[in-house]
Amino acid sequence: MLVKTFGSAVFGVDARTITVEVNISQGAKYFMVGLPDNAVKESQQRVEAALKNNGYHLTRRKTIINLAPADIRKEGSAYDLSIAIGTLAATGQLVSDLLDKFIIMGELSLDGGLMPIKGALPIAIQARKDGFKGFILPKQNAREAGIVDKLEVYGIENLREAVDILNGTATPEPVHVDTREEFYQNLNLFEFDFSDVKGQENIKRSLEIAAAGGHNLILIGPPGAGKTMLAKRLPTILPPLSLHEALETTKIHSVAGKMPHNASLISVRPFRSPHHTISDVALVGGGGIPQPGEISLAHNGVLFLDELPEFKRTVLEVMRQPLEERRVTISRAKFSVEYPASFMLVASMNPCPCGYYNHPEKECVCAPGVVQRYLNKISGPLLDRIDIHVEVVPVAFAELTRERKSESSETIRTRVITAREKQHKRFAELNMNIYCNAQMTSKQTQEICKINQAGLNLLKIAMEKLSLSARAYDRILKVARTVADLADSDDIKIEHLAEAITYRSLDRENWAG
Repeated sequence: MLVKTFGSAVFGVDARTITVEVNISQGAKYFMVGLPDNAVKESQQRVEAALKNNGYHLTRRKTIINLAPADIRKEGSAYDLSIAIGTLAATGQLVSDLLDKFIIMGELSLDGGLMPIKGALPIAIQARKDGFKGFILPKQNAREAGIVDKLEVYGIENLREAVDILNGTATPEPVHVDTREEFYQNLNLFEFDFSDVKGQENIKRSLEIAAAGGHNLILIGPPGAGKTMLAKRLPTILPPLSLHEALETTKIHSVAGKMPHNASLISVRPFRSPHHTISDVALVGGGGIPQPGEISLAHNGVLFLDELPEFKRTVLEVMRQPLEERRVTISRAKFSVEYPASFMLVASMNPCPCGYYNHPEKECVCAPGVVQRYLNKISGPLLDRIDIHVEVVPVAFAELTRERKSESSETIRTRVITAREKQHKRFAELNMNIYCNAQMTSKQTQEICKINQAGLNLLKIAMEKLSLSARAYDRILKVARTVADLADSDDIKIEHLAEAITYRSLDRENWAG
């Protein structure tokens, strides 16, 4: 007897429906075909034990299981449940006319319980697109898939519950999540706030500019100056995610299996902070079974690289292309997958190995030339993609003990949102496929960031006196445009340009002299 059930395979951040065909005939062997990997092949033992332990009998006749289309590699253990249901139907232990109306996914434990799967959200989206009535999956993933409307999502705990739903003896209530309510309810849930920070007003200002224009940023300062503390508060002043961005971000985390427990939607911007021992593949994504890397998990949010020079050179260099293209393509001999990677890069570093170069009180003990070699660990092309360089100095004791409350994240965020709206309007009118000042190309920068003669003179003097390198020119204009947007000015004035010039510390050729 031939029976078909349906599962799904995830490629990149999208899914594709897989037909699980179970055929029972004369003979005594078991075959699984359709390019299964080892985890899929091992399902035979898991399914056999789960069926036995739930009171079902096993056939000793020839069983062929085909995962179609047969030219696509099937990976992971999530096909266990669809194979088990197909086996029960093919042996006559389950009689149902609903098998072709459901996507069925789940990893079986030996007692018939279900373990969570990866990629529940993209699978649910594809199931709706392909016209399926519902989706049966582990209870742990139910809320994640439940945000897809016009699809009946049943979260179950074991094999028996799946059988009961399909043969009509149980009619549980489908899981449905009100996407908008869930989204707006958690939109402003932040652990940190800028009002906790004492002093560092110039650093807060630079972070506000970075958030308003989507600029990449690097903080340079001695240990204990507050670089990490400030960076962790950056997501609290970024514009809130739109519903489309939230769904896009949730898909990536779903595919990677990084969804928080019992969560349905990621509604705050991600903040990823990998350790400096991270590998190239872990950062950009890939592997034998391609998975999203840290830059994709930071999509629509912030990627924070603490102690930037300590990262391996190769790890930093693989970020160059994704920083420009805002996506990463992982290519293999037979296929390629693409992951979105539109993130803000925030980095921090000590000015030298001992940490006290340019310190107002402590003396640097590094040998001559060591500081320059330390800075040279960061390549010019990578530095070229970082718009704002800020020196962080330690907070004085008097500032730490002041009672005055600092400006809250909510107040700063309001100004950032206003500036972003101004940019959206400008780029929409010019019919450009960009959303913030940092994304402008060199040609667009020249067209949009026009300055008067006084501004040109100031920029000329600054580049000569401060020994600024050529790469600083476009960056200064972009940052000046953002400063003008925050000031609600249509033109870039000389004071906006002057402030932008102060944010190019590492471009001064004598900085580590």
